[in-house]
Amino acid sequence: MNLKEHYSELYKESINKISSDKYKLDSLIDSKFDKRFGMTLLIRPSNEVKANIQNFLSKLKKVEPNQYYYPNSDIHITIMSLISCYEGFNLEKIELNKYIDIIKQCLPLNERSKIHFKGLTASNSCIMLQGFMNNNIINNIRDRLRVEFKNTELEQSIDKRYAIQTAHATIVRFRKEFNQKDNFLKIIDSYSDSDFGTFEIDKMELVYNDWYQRNQFVKKLHVFKI
Repeated sequence: MNLKEHYSELYKESINKISSDKYKLDSLIDSKFDKRFGMTLLIRPSNEVKANIQNFLSKLKKVEPNQYYYPNSDIHITIMSLISCYEGFNLEKIELNKYIDIIKQCLPLNERSKIHFKGLTASNSCIMLQGFMNNNIINNIRDRLRVEFKNTELEQSIDKRYAIQTAHATIVRFRKEFNQKDNFLKIIDSYSDSDFGTFEIDKMELVYNDWYQRNQFVKKLHVFKI
């Protein structure tokens, strides 16, 4: 996959939909009855990168304060959604140690990757950062995870929604009708190629999470040092 082309095409298509009022609102983000939970292997950006992200988000908040903006604690890149969120997932019913052991087998020895956040992409329901990997380590880990978990009888839903190949991070979700959509999109356009920084991946987290990876619901299950 050519990531730059993929992000660019998604951006153009999605911005056109938002401009034409064909955007999608998330009806569950404020619901007290959303019981979807799952298990994810993820990474988090550095504090420096998160500061750059929040500087950008602060400008969006001024024109559209009612949208959902990710706090620093929740910003992440998904390496693999091992169990996609669904109602009824019970952490006590899985053999967590087996998941941890398999993940350990799939991680590289003495090899690291960097993520460069440069530019924005979007869907009809959210704004995302374009993440670029400097080597193939992350996708190699993903491929190993696919093979190893599919050779077990452990509960998993890898690639059930889509086969993840990118390093994007969602930072805004649409939850209310836009009041100043044109001004919002002008800010998006002005930051569409901005450099939010680079960070090296030195650890990965296995977490129990809700759909939005909100800190108050996330349970850190294991930290893998890279």
